[in-house]
Amino acid sequence: MDFPERFSNLPAYAFPRLRALLDHHTPGGDVVHMTIGEPKHAFPAWVTDVITENAAGFNQYPNNDGTPELRGAIAGWIARRYGVSTDPETQVMALNGTREGLYNAAMALCPEQKNGQRPVVLIPNPFYQVYMVAAISVAAEPVFVPATAATGHLPDYENLPEEVLNRTAAAYICSPANPQGAVASRGYWIRLIQLAEKYDFRIFADECYSEIYRDEAPVGALTVAQELGADPERVVLFNSLSKRSNLPGLRSGLIAGGPETIKRVKQLRAYSGAPLPAPLQAAAAKVWGDETHVVENRALYQEKYTIADEVFAGLNGYMAPEAGFFLWLPVENGEQAALKLWQETGVRVLPGAYLAQGAPGQNPGEGYIRVALVAPAEDTRRALSTLRGCLY
Repeated sequence: MDFPERFSNLPAYAFPRLRALLDHHTPGGDVVHMTIGEPKHAFPAWVTDVITENAAGFNQYPNNDGTPELRGAIAGWIARRYGVSTDPETQVMALNGTREGLYNAAMALCPEQKNGQRPVVLIPNPFYQVYMVAAISVAAEPVFVPATAATGHLPDYENLPEEVLNRTAAAYICSPANPQGAVASRGYWIRLIQLAEKYDFRIFADECYSEIYRDEAPVGALTVAQELGADPERVVLFNSLSKRSNLPGLRSGLIAGGPETIKRVKQLRAYSGAPLPAPLQAAAAKVWGDETHVVENRALYQEKYTIADEVFAGLNGYMAPEAGFFLWLPVENGEQAALKLWQETGVRVLPGAYLAQGAPGQNPGEGYIRVALVAPAEDTRRALSTLRGCLY
């Protein structure tokens, strides 16, 4: 029996690779998981009540695009957060988690050709793995652009060759960045949007970590696009309740963009999508409308930023994250460091090379480990202190 070739060269996903690296070794102490970006803070207690109150909705097929209440709550949040007015009917759609949207946006919006040639999808390197698979799925060429200390841990799309930019159909950008915690400034967004206008490509703005930050809220791509008067179809926004509200299991994400963009994504989703059950949509609508719990959640992460800064004070190469909840810690070799840490202490982290693309010596993540700050504060302090003692 024949199988398709298009995914045959995919590397193993990050977490199976991690299990293959670590699991046949005995941990050197009590196991502490700092690998997965799965929030552990409490979500609002009333979420369960809303689901229970709307439980009869499990007996119905859910609204595919999001209920009017949910889309209205999302549009309201976008207006408050980004200062941008969106039509809940034509410019917003609810997602079953943003990974679905980040994949389907490429499926729905990437053309078969760009200027008569194979299209390019630009991807920061390191990157969220769905970006690469989306590009491959639409037969585009994924172009991995290093996001390193030299570039401020954001991809430098401006200095790509003209030949690449002329074929570019879409560019993924994650701000705040996973895994580095870097934030795209207003100036960065201005330059990227102007580049997209010049070469006529879309920006897929993955802003899922936008509500976890130190001091000032990161500026959003939609905000800057509106200020510039850019084509309303130019920027496609993705966000989620997973990090903002500690609800990764609720699977409430959003996509927002121009009317034609959302029309095409909705059309694809009508055939292939898996919408949230109605009781979960009801809960999500209330969560998108509430900011009190978000402020409280952010304060917990800000406390852990302070802990990390204290533990790694004086460490050469330590970069305090601007936002998000990961540390991107420099080591000589990420795999060797993760294995040593596991065997000697039981602390489990992710080698940076598993989040990036490139041969040995050319992979921009291989000299790093990613550490998730999702545990309670004192557990985080103990684990980070153990990590520093072991590796540095």
